[in-house]
Amino acid sequence: MFALLLCMMLLPWANASRCETTAAVATSSATSEPLIAALGQPAPARTAFAEARFLKVLDKPLVVSGELAWLGGDQLQRRVDHPNPETASIANGEVTLQRAGKAARTFSLSHAPQLQVLLDSFVALLSGDGSRLQQAFNISQTGEASGAWTLTLLPRDAKVAKAVASIVVDGYGKQSRCMQMQEADGDLAIDLLGSLVEKMPAQPTRESLQALCQGAH
Repeated sequence: MFALLLCMMLLPWANASRCETTAAVATSSATSEPLIAALGQPAPARTAFAEARFLKVLDKPLVVSGELAWLGGDQLQRRVDHPNPETASIANGEVTLQRAGKAARTFSLSHAPQLQVLLDSFVALLSGDGSRLQQAFNISQTGEASGAWTLTLLPRDAKVAKAVASIVVDGYGKQSRCMQMQEADGDLAIDLLGSLVEKMPAQPTRESLQALCQGAH
């Protein structure tokens, strides 16, 4: 659960993508560095998000929306406004979960080294540090930074891979716009960010969201 939470907090900002079919061939991690560098931005950075989680144990996806914020360094925040307000924050090596009417829950990242790996790697993505990101993920890229592109991240750490099978980020130009996180147990989370938030269907399906990501400019 906490691995999923951390991944959802560490999304690249201002995003949703166009994965149009191209003749581009997937590139290696090293050749993805120019694109990753172009995605880096100064903190603080904030964006709206709408997320649908498809769980094997549920007939319908769970849909939430709110705001994601990178406050610099290892400080990140995920605020859910709908349907039930809650805030998850990472700062000073700790994760804090706060829900309305309940006491805050806090745990140290030192007790979950695989989450620290995810934190370090996604901070590298947000800051545009491609070489640092490669330490945690095998990275492949299709498309170019001048148009539509897709980054696929596969965890190198076996413990991380037991929770997260892959993370796919779609974007256009210098903006990443849509993220899909495939969990190792088969569950899937798809996040629409920025301007795509308003296009979240009333009854989303995997196919409708993936088509939306692939058709966004």
